[in-house]
Amino acid sequence: MRILKEETAAVVIDIQEKLLPHIFEGKEVMENSIRLIEGLKILSVPVMVTQQYTRGLGQTVQPVAQLFDDFHPVEKISFSCCDETLFREELDKTQRKYVIICGIEAHVCVLQTCLDLLSEGKVPVVVRDCISSRKAIDRETSVERMRQEGAVITTLESILFELTRLAGNPVFKAISGIVK
Repeated sequence: MRILKEETAAVVIDIQEKLLPHIFEGKEVMENSIRLIEGLKILSVPVMVTQQYTRGLGQTVQPVAQLFDDFHPVEKISFSCCDETLFREELDKTQRKYVIICGIEAHVCVLQTCLDLLSEGKVPVVVRDCISSRKAIDRETSVERMRQEGAVITTLESILFELTRLAGNPVFKAISGIVK
């Protein structure tokens, strides 16, 4: 199964000010997520952003928020993004089959979103080096569960090159600059 950019959307889940400092390898997850978003923008893949209980967990971290010209995250209190009406509406508008997922926490919001997308016939594509939890074991266990349930597990570099498809053009050059 080849993942095609024309059939793909993405969601950045809850990379927020008060949560990120407590995340295992949080700095790397943020940096990789930024690179992923930059690549997805080059490839014209629609990207949604969510914020879990903003009052308690703060805003999306500035390095992520500033990547968007018109930044309007989907506010949520449910763990699964799919339980939020605005997220559902935005995802449905894209009419995309594949949903690339990055963010935190892997064992809560990422996992539950992944499971709901699967139940709706979507194909969640979890970017392994762009997700984490407070504890490494929670991240690893959730990745294992998502794989068992049928999600595609990939990496930042792998998914960006898969969506790019061809070398020797300006898009490839731009994507190569991001992943190096």
